[in-house]
Amino acid sequence: MSQLLTTPDLVLTDLAATDREDATAQLIAVLHAAGRVTDPEGFAADVRAREAQMPTGMPGGVGLPHARSEHVTAPSLAIGKLRQGVDWGAEDGPARLVFLIAAPAGGDSDHLKILAALARRLVHESFRQSLLDAPDAATVADIITREVVPS
Repeated sequence: MSQLLTTPDLVLTDLAATDREDATAQLIAVLHAAGRVTDPEGFAADVRAREAQMPTGMPGGVGLPHARSEHVTAPSLAIGKLRQGVDWGAEDGPARLVFLIAAPAGGDSDHLKILAALARRLVHESFRQSLLDAPDAATVADIITREVVPS
């Protein structure tokens, strides 16, 4: 990957969202502002289509929406720390951390590597807590880069 998977400008540390659609739209907006998504509405439709197949809520208060899309320019990860949890379809309750994986339409292997690496870390409560406790976007991006991104 020529670009970093995530950077501080792709992290919303104080995300206020009414539901998963709102949270996803705000994360798509930061991806668009960073030039990683060319058509926010088109990418949102791709994410909604993926979510309709099966909700991407994970145990431990995590939402993990993801999609491959022709509207994505580079493999990217936008992250939101929610003030109030949002229902993401997990059995154990609302999500406080949301990770939006955006992958180019042809990027099957990148998308799956990112998803697998992130899921492996998210099962650890200490990892989730380190992200919730991170004081700023730069710290969140650094933790993700250090702990998740394949070298």
